[in-house]
Amino acid sequence: MTPFGSIPNTGVNVINQPQVAFVSPAVKIDPTLKLEADAIDAYFAEHDMPLEGTGLKMAEVADTNDIDWRLLPAIAVRESTGGKFDCKKAANNPFGWGSCKISFKSLDVAIETIAKNLGGNNPSTAKHYDNKTTKQILNAYNPPSIVPRYTEQVMAIMKNIGNEDMVITPVAPVLATANI
Repeated sequence: MTPFGSIPNTGVNVINQPQVAFVSPAVKIDPTLKLEADAIDAYFAEHDMPLEGTGLKMAEVADTNDIDWRLLPAIAVRESTGGKFDCKKAANNPFGWGSCKISFKSLDVAIETIAKNLGGNNPSTAKHYDNKTTKQILNAYNPPSIVPRYTEQVMAIMKNIGNEDMVITPVAPVLATANI
């Protein structure tokens, strides 16, 4: 038997079998998070916004940081039309965070960072956001003295994205009966 190390590399695939990628077992997603994510992505898709596909990430971090699941997408819509008009000088910042002066390594990092801050889970900003209602969070995020109707605008977008409480209604099984 010849060890693999002694087979010359000819650049030709010796085994003519299709390669199969390893697929991990299906990850179970909380059904409520799935509904929220689908609603976010549907809103972005309906309005042809680049942030379509970020719904699950936004729903997950909202849940983790105990903020309304519609808050991040609504801020992104208000600040950058859902990523269409991102901050020019700050990478991966469709939220206008830090007056568009703060860049993020990736969109996922931006979503995680902003959710952590708005949830009051960053010690540096907790005094502004911890234990606040959504309205209070928005008033701190962009005070009425700077943009007078900002809070109302974002909350209106939130309503358009979906209802605050996404509830899964169990469907009763339907029994087939035969008329004999």
